[in-house]
Amino acid sequence: MVSDPALIGAGGGARAVARCDALGVAPYSDMADGLYRGYLTPAHRAASAQVATWMTAAGMRVAVDAAANLIGRYEGTAPDAPALLIGSHIDSVRDAGRYDGPLGIMLGIECVAALAAAGRRMPFAIEVIAFGDEEGSRFPAAMLTSRAVAGTLAAEALAVVDRDGVTLADALAAAGLDVGRYREAARAPGTTLAYLEAHIEQGPALEAAGLAVGTVTGIAAQRRYAVQVTGMAGHAGTTAMPLRRDALAGAAAMVLAVERIARDDASDLVATVGTIAAAPGAANVIAGAVSFTVDVRSGDAARRDRAAAAMLDAIAGIAADRGLAVAIEPVHDLPASPCAPDLMDLLDAATVAAGQPVHRLVSGAGHDAMILADLCPTAMLFVRCRDGISHHPAEQVDPADVEIALQILLGFIDRLGDRA
Repeated sequence: MVSDPALIGAGGGARAVARCDALGVAPYSDMADGLYRGYLTPAHRAASAQVATWMTAAGMRVAVDAAANLIGRYEGTAPDAPALLIGSHIDSVRDAGRYDGPLGIMLGIECVAALAAAGRRMPFAIEVIAFGDEEGSRFPAAMLTSRAVAGTLAAEALAVVDRDGVTLADALAAAGLDVGRYREAARAPGTTLAYLEAHIEQGPALEAAGLAVGTVTGIAAQRRYAVQVTGMAGHAGTTAMPLRRDALAGAAAMVLAVERIARDDASDLVATVGTIAAAPGAANVIAGAVSFTVDVRSGDAARRDRAAAAMLDAIAGIAADRGLAVAIEPVHDLPASPCAPDLMDLLDAATVAAGQPVHRLVSGAGHDAMILADLCPTAMLFVRCRDGISHHPAEQVDPADVEIALQILLGFIDRLGDRA
């Protein structure tokens, strides 16, 4: 366990950053020379145990739900009132930064610690939640745990296997949990007042504007596709260029078409080909098959859909021109998730009270907040990150910015309490 005295700094913001740093190394990582914390791995279990000690020290009663989410509860003055849920995720991508996810959990803990130190209780309970799986970096399904809490997880989604052949059921059993009870993590309707999540921006907008924080207006709509291109493999030295059905050359043209359509839109629309694989994968063989992914996002669902349709048409056209076969499978379709206007107003008011200018921005990345929107109203606060870098070891935040974020979250809680 990490001893608290070594982490206690000038303020809660600095302590939140220090705790994220403490969780960035063994035994809280499954990588020897970097950070990877997969859902239900030894590193995940160790991190949950450590965070539980910090929750307890802050004055919370700690429990683990049926989906292995860690939850700390700080009671309010009205025991039966719906609770404010504050949180983010504790898992990470491979070779990750230290703040994407854990920072929001640490800030939630610091909010409770500040209230407890002042001897204050709100009209509602506050529950700080560390979601176990947001990134989907171990099992081929993201946001399993927040979907379980929101009550939107289908039973068939639990039939997943990691790259080592370990089923979700087996991983849960190793943690003392039963996959058959997984969806019991669902919160009953009417028991959650709101969900609040602080998160690093994962982009450069706040830094470019010279701002420490920003109120999130919503999370962009996303579509993702798996594309399979099939041509004809052949000898690299004996197949004449006019006779080739090169799947990789065709896929390259498709990738550039995706980029061109997104660039030409000149809006918040973004499109990414994040994975590509060619077979048979030999230097002296023309590629006979290529698979790649297409990820399309925009704050405007209609804009996203128009662009996605244009990209799929372009891919089909390129395949036809080159004599290739193409199969396109939709992987997911996530609607835009707007934050609650009244909660955004509370964040803005708390931002002004903290001496910061109000700035609103959309999130291009997905977050647990988009899932929790099916359960309750949601709010998000972005914190500036250096150079907009995320999902990378160079991910960095300024403790002074995090302290500002903490004061804004506390101001939000105060205003929510006045309204309750």
